[in-house]
Amino acid sequence: MASARHRAAPGSGPTGVANLPLPRLEAEYILPLKWADTSGDDELVSYLEELSQWVDITIVDGSAPPVFAEHRRRLGPLARHLPPEGVKPPNGKVHGVLTGIRHARHERIVIADDDVRYSRQNLGRALDLLEQADLVRVQNYFDPLPWHAKWDSARSLINRAFGSDYPGTLVVRRSLVAGGYRGDVLFENLEMIRTVLARGGTEVRADDLLVRRLPPQTAHFLGQRVRQAYDSQAQPVRLLVELSLLPLLAWLARKPARLLLFMAGTVVLAGWGRRGTQGAFPWSTSMFAPLWVAERAITSWIALGWRLAGGVPYAGGKLKHAASSLRDLRRAQGNR
Repeated sequence: MASARHRAAPGSGPTGVANLPLPRLEAEYILPLKWADTSGDDELVSYLEELSQWVDITIVDGSAPPVFAEHRRRLGPLARHLPPEGVKPPNGKVHGVLTGIRHARHERIVIADDDVRYSRQNLGRALDLLEQADLVRVQNYFDPLPWHAKWDSARSLINRAFGSDYPGTLVVRRSLVAGGYRGDVLFENLEMIRTVLARGGTEVRADDLLVRRLPPQTAHFLGQRVRQAYDSQAQPVRLLVELSLLPLLAWLARKPARLLLFMAGTVVLAGWGRRGTQGAFPWSTSMFAPLWVAERAITSWIALGWRLAGGVPYAGGKLKHAASSLRDLRRAQGNR
């Protein structure tokens, strides 16, 4: 299509395939939603019109009453549209996901943020992979790519260079999450992954399964910087590495040539993370790696300060914990 926002995702197959009749997928797509206004409705409606032809959708909408009512009018014909139910945990997204899980009509569940855009082919492949495991982790990429999306893409590439990235969507078996998971943590996707593993489930990291994601507004991107760094509080080794970056950069800065060599190394590292991404991450995203490393060198210390002050600001309150450790979750399972 003409718009960059509606290009086919890398790996989504020949465009002609979209015109062939395809079987409906036996799965539930859970979309937690909480919007301040309806400015993005047209694009979301367009996506859900297509998605509703492939899979059953449950939208759990925590928006204010006027926005909820407009969503009910426009999205109601395409999906089951519900308010969050039960006691609200500190993390509002978890509230929506837990409501969706309770109402899911299928064992196979796709949980996706409101900026995730599956194609029919990569949705089908993700669900097929669920036959081999209990949870599937895919790889998100931004399209289109304004400057701040390239900056954030560098984070994904460095994550890939050391293992796997964390996407804004997970595919999971309902039976492994029907008992719920902790709702007072910031890094709720990691909490879900570790909960599934603690309950004896298995995970597939589909690093070559590329699912498109819309970039955030610039102001939202800027507001995420420290909160993303706070996520590392749940990953001790990573946290120690990130806290070491600031003193390391200060030492390297005494000899600019050393600093330039280090920053060039981050570009090479991000380039290594581009392997298997089928062009979803252009080379320009690797060039933002030095900026992201410099950012994390500073924000990791700010995040640590927030932790010592009682938690990261979130939705008018504070969240102290990034995520539970796998050991603690397994111990809790053993005590049940």
